[in-house]
Amino acid sequence: MQVDLKNVDWKTLPFGYTDTDYNVRCYYRNGQWGEIEVSSDTNINIHMAASCLHYGQEGFEGLKAYTGKDGKVRLFRVEENARRMQNTANRVLMAVPPVELFAEMARKVVKLNKRFVPPYGFGATLYIRPLLIGLSPEVGVKPADEYLLIMFVVPVGPYFKAGFKPVDMMISRNFDRAAPQGTGTVKVGGNYAASLLSLKEAKEMGYSSTIYLDAKEKKYIDECGPANFFGIKGNTYVTPLSESILPSITNKSLQQLAEHLGYTVEKRPVPFEELAEFSETAECGTAAVITPIKKIVDPVANKTFTYGDGVNPGPVCTKLYETYTAIQFGEMEDPFGWTEVVDL
Repeated sequence: MQVDLKNVDWKTLPFGYTDTDYNVRCYYRNGQWGEIEVSSDTNINIHMAASCLHYGQEGFEGLKAYTGKDGKVRLFRVEENARRMQNTANRVLMAVPPVELFAEMARKVVKLNKRFVPPYGFGATLYIRPLLIGLSPEVGVKPADEYLLIMFVVPVGPYFKAGFKPVDMMISRNFDRAAPQGTGTVKVGGNYAASLLSLKEAKEMGYSSTIYLDAKEKKYIDECGPANFFGIKGNTYVTPLSESILPSITNKSLQQLAEHLGYTVEKRPVPFEELAEFSETAECGTAAVITPIKKIVDPVANKTFTYGDGVNPGPVCTKLYETYTAIQFGEMEDPFGWTEVVDL
């Protein structure tokens, strides 16, 4: 039964799961990837001893499709997501999907679900979730022989309900998201499972998310909840360099954009004390794009850092956000070649 979209309020669409018409799948068997399959089944039939369930052999991605001002639907940096999934697969010894296979599946799943791509003008997008899992039954710790790459889509609104509005964050000193030389630099589900308790704690205390310090010395800013952190100091865009941070495609793109707009970019360790020196701070990622931060609280150190007027995003975050999203929605020229029009 098809989902009825007649009464969908695209303006108030949440960031959550809803059924769509189709997903696409590709299996890796006997040392090679097969043909792309189309399915309307929302379930996956896997063995109870599958390596993804017992030993965490899984990785995922997140990217979006956008309806532009010109009515065309665009994918954003799909090859970057493909390469990041390859890094994840290599790190946890899974079969590595070719970039072109990944990109073809992304295009196909958007075409198959084109009626779910939100119309232009509401800030809503079609979120694409690629998932790679090990299927072989294993009870010993070893990589699988068979894998499944599946992609499904859901129409979504902003990750935070308030949209592009400043939020409050809390420094998490009691939990680590990932260790140096661990799996923090790749997109595996275990990293997110490790963050759930600290995120729950932060939200119970009234904060939108947590900011992690480095796991080794607790001296430097690391991840910002499920996203990357950046701060503005004068004419400089500063973002942490760490052995446990997932390289955000949004952050990478914002660094390029910042340089294009005349800002200096520094990717380096960011000491906790430097939070006092920024005029603006924010988290960035595919889901939220840019979420400005108006206050960072460290309950353990009893320190609070505030930014801006406490109500409105700062001028640099605003300029970056407006330019970045204008490129994504086809409102201005894409000087970087980031977007790809999907032929529906």
